Amino acid sequence: MPPTTASKKSISNEQWEAKLAAVKVAKEDMNKLVMNFLVTEGYVDAARTFEQESGTAPGVQLGGITDRMQVRQAVQSGQVEAAIDKVNDMNPEILEEQAALFFHLQQQCLIELIRQGQTEAALAFAQEYLAPQCEDDEALLEELERTVSLLAFEQPATSPVGGLMDVAQRQKTASELNAAILASQGQEKEPRLLLLLKMMLWAQGQLDEKASYPRLTDLATARLSQVGS
Repeated sequence: MPPTTASKKSISNEQWEAKLAAVKVAKEDMNKLVMNFLVTEGYVDAARTFEQESGTAPGVQLGGITDRMQVRQAVQSGQVEAAIDKVNDMNPEILEEQAALFFHLQQQCLIELIRQGQTEAALAFAQEYLAPQCEDDEALLEELERTVSLLAFEQPATSPVGGLMDVAQRQKTASELNAAILASQGQEKEPRLLLLLKMMLWAQGQLDEKASYPRLTDLATARLSQVGS
């Protein structure tokens, strides 16, 4: 039986902050974490500057990141076909071996056609390129149906499925492709910082069952809740 609120251990903000202050993290380790984030996310200029300022080695050839970032930026700007061509030039096996990723890229192509108001072209594209990929995959079929449903609305962006038209959808697709390129190059798919955040949130969820403590309520500002408030 999970503990009741009354039986949970209570840790005040002062106690919690004292515990946090007692944890020592080497600056070198922090610098490596920052560099890993910059390299994985493709911030080449920032990585070069950080290398000069901190003396932290990037661990990879920064020049090799350029092609990957060109692909990512192409997807984020809606130029998906150009991104596909670039990936195939880099390593055609990436899309050949990852059917779901290729589907999501073509789904993004469809979204861009809808965004441009090219209804007939969008329908033809969906029928010729996307529908065949969904014949044996119900999950992909649901995604396709949801995307095509954008055409039923005069203002797709404000429709119940309008989230597909958001910039966030482009970023999601770009991140999926970026992770695949990284994996093909033997690099980590996502920054270690993100993994640490996921672990922290999991640990916080476990601790919620056992104690009342200052929870991290805002990742952007590191704001802690007030115990007892």
